[in-house]
Amino acid sequence: MSDPFDALRAPVVPEDPDAAFAAALRARLERAVLDPRGTTVSSTPTDTAAFAWPPTVTPYIGVPDGLRAIEWYVEVFAAERRGEPYVMPDGTVGHAEIGIGDAVLMLAGGAPGTSGDGPPGDIPRFSIHVQVPDVDATVERAVAAGAELVRAPGDQPYGRTGVIRDPFGHQWIMLTPPGRATRTRHGDIGYVTIGVPDTQRAKDFYAAVLGWRFSAGSVEDGWQAEGPTPPVGMWGGADAPEVQLCYRVADITAAVARVRAQGGEAAEPERKPYGQLAECTDDQGIRFQLWEPADG
Repeated sequence: MSDPFDALRAPVVPEDPDAAFAAALRARLERAVLDPRGTTVSSTPTDTAAFAWPPTVTPYIGVPDGLRAIEWYVEVFAAERRGEPYVMPDGTVGHAEIGIGDAVLMLAGGAPGTSGDGPPGDIPRFSIHVQVPDVDATVERAVAAGAELVRAPGDQPYGRTGVIRDPFGHQWIMLTPPGRATRTRHGDIGYVTIGVPDTQRAKDFYAAVLGWRFSAGSVEDGWQAEGPTPPVGMWGGADAPEVQLCYRVADITAAVARVRAQGGEAAEPERKPYGQLAECTDDQGIRFQLWEPADG
């Protein structure tokens, strides 16, 4: 007896993959095969995928072959990819970022045999990407001083941006990042707490040695050092001197689970005005905190 659902089955018709997806996947597979260090092919996001915000001034270059340029910079300068490139349907790279040391390089460009063999759209061979406190005010000052308005300020998912060309022919991409933007990364030290038996002695010591000044904190015999980065707090009455580090994480629930899985102890995260905080102890008894900042 034939299956009555056979009449409902549609024939399997192969389709060409999306050009942008195919180009990105091909580049990732090539890295996995040719790079002895390997690569992660899965695109599943992780809680460690938050990238630091770029420096205040960043070069933005246009290249003839965006994907090949990325590979070249990785090979020659040991650059690190900051996420996957944004590949357009015709195979051109609309936007990509790589890290070289503590700097960031942004780039865009075409692929051989496409209509985007050169830098796409209005991207010249190079631009300068700069963060400013107020895009609208900066663009207004620039135009009043003789700059050409290339793109009026507008809101984007990554902030408010506008583009001008200065009187000397250079293009500037100006950006005011959103409030949630940060230059810190997952795993960075976000706060240092010093526990001491005698806060007055400790304040006198660090004031003389490092020039720190202190203001009263929010807890009894608690003090905040003014100036150091990351911020440093101090509390008194400790039985023995102790330094606790507070680590920034992108997903505190996942980080707490990893602490426990590795044999450490972690309290449930508590919501604070500045985000979520979890008190933890590693597998050798060292106390620390995990902190997921509040958005913005």
